[in-house]
Amino acid sequence: MKFRFILATFLSMSIFAYAQQEPRKSQSKETVTTTQVTVKDEPKSSANERTIKVESSVVTNHSVNIDGKAVPYKATTGTLPVWDEDGKPIAGLFYTYYERSDVQNRDKRPLVISFNGGPGSASVWMHIAYTGPVVLNIDDEGYPVQPYGYKENPYSILDVADIVYIDPVNTGYSRAVSKDIPTNKFFGVRADIKYLAEWINTFVTRNNRWASPKFLIGESYGTTRVSGLALELQNSQWMYLNGVVLVSPTELGIERSGPVDAALRLPYFAATAWYHKALAADLQSKDLTAMLPEVESFTISELIPAISQGGMLSADKKKAIASKMARYSGLSEKVILDYNLNVPTDFFWKELLRDKGFTVGRLDSRYRGIDKMSAGEGPDYNAELTSWLHSFTPAINMYIRNELNYKTDLKYNMFGSVYPWDKSGDQTGDNLRQAMAQNPYLHLLVQSGYYDGACDYFNAKYSMWQLDASGKLQDRMSWEGYRSGHMMYLRKDDLKTANNHIREFIKKALPKAGEAAKF
Repeated sequence: MKFRFILATFLSMSIFAYAQQEPRKSQSKETVTTTQVTVKDEPKSSANERTIKVESSVVTNHSVNIDGKAVPYKATTGTLPVWDEDGKPIAGLFYTYYERSDVQNRDKRPLVISFNGGPGSASVWMHIAYTGPVVLNIDDEGYPVQPYGYKENPYSILDVADIVYIDPVNTGYSRAVSKDIPTNKFFGVRADIKYLAEWINTFVTRNNRWASPKFLIGESYGTTRVSGLALELQNSQWMYLNGVVLVSPTELGIERSGPVDAALRLPYFAATAWYHKALAADLQSKDLTAMLPEVESFTISELIPAISQGGMLSADKKKAIASKMARYSGLSEKVILDYNLNVPTDFFWKELLRDKGFTVGRLDSRYRGIDKMSAGEGPDYNAELTSWLHSFTPAINMYIRNELNYKTDLKYNMFGSVYPWDKSGDQTGDNLRQAMAQNPYLHLLVQSGYYDGACDYFNAKYSMWQLDASGKLQDRMSWEGYRSGHMMYLRKDDLKTANNHIREFIKKALPKAGEAAKF
């Protein structure tokens, strides 16, 4: 799986809502009980201008029912500055901070710091579809419905942790203060990690959260971001974490080119073919998680060695390998041989359902698309992404303005330009390993959707294996799989399960009273 510098790879996206519930009405009695507005150093007219507020805050009070119990909370929405080396603000980052308001001792209260990906994507996806107090008004599988909107999230992790959702520069309402600020201050693997670590320091200090157990969660490119932040926060800010959650992780700078890259796609192909009932009857009759281990074993034990032999592989052996790949992928043996056992994902999305007139989605291959022509090497568009933007964009614009009472005429960037992005120096997987080696408290949870073709589940497993090649960190690492795609939480059943996994992870990562951080 080559790292694709595409904003769509972001995601950390999300949507969800229960069809049987009515959409929440903004400013309802049970949702917003009081509203206090504070805007620092900004004239009132700035709400009607497309200018960045370097510092601003709006406070509203709410309540949400989680697992049948009322959880009161305060939401602070606003901006805080990014400082340069001389202490001058060079950007304002937009954030939404949820605090449970009936907590007496916040020193023991976990704080979850949440990012999405892109790298040019806002934090909207996990914010209003996964861990936050509201979820989208969509159907049980994640497809858009009207009227657009949002509802209470009965599975939010707000019962066990406070959460801050952060939009990096040029995403959401976050902007540099001037076009004269060099973009290389923000747009690159290392630059991104550096300035966000500084911003987190400011946020934690301003909100008096130094004593709190802290967790990072990132989705898609956000996993690159938080993996690097885990070490940057320790080494440059002297801030130590209790946990990192990687949702649909990228490659994290871990090498997998050549035969490994080509082979690791097959288990994802098999999962997608199983979902679309494109496998042989004996495989199709098995449950997904009962079928996949056979494919995974073949991938590691036979396919990688076979592709590694290249032209030295005998014709008979090559045909036998192609036959097995066809059996597991739903593609024809001829097609696989034509590609010398190295079938590109773009072609797979186009080919699997070509005879039925559909393509399958990149980030979630449960979604089907329609192309102009059946011929071609790849889909015309990402069927899943356009579906998600359909339901997310109205909801986040309604929610921030009407529910959280934050007013601005700035455009909320679901995706913003971060070009050119400096991809060099990505050693974030090893950064995370080093952070875990230095900090005995630090735990890792990885979450993957079986139908994610951009950051596929088997590559996520491979990253974990290579991240901890010594095997010394295994007792603090865990992986969970879900029957959906890149944003597994869009599916009703997975929303509950995945949040419960995070909830249990947070509880497990908290040390017992008096338990010292030592090996």
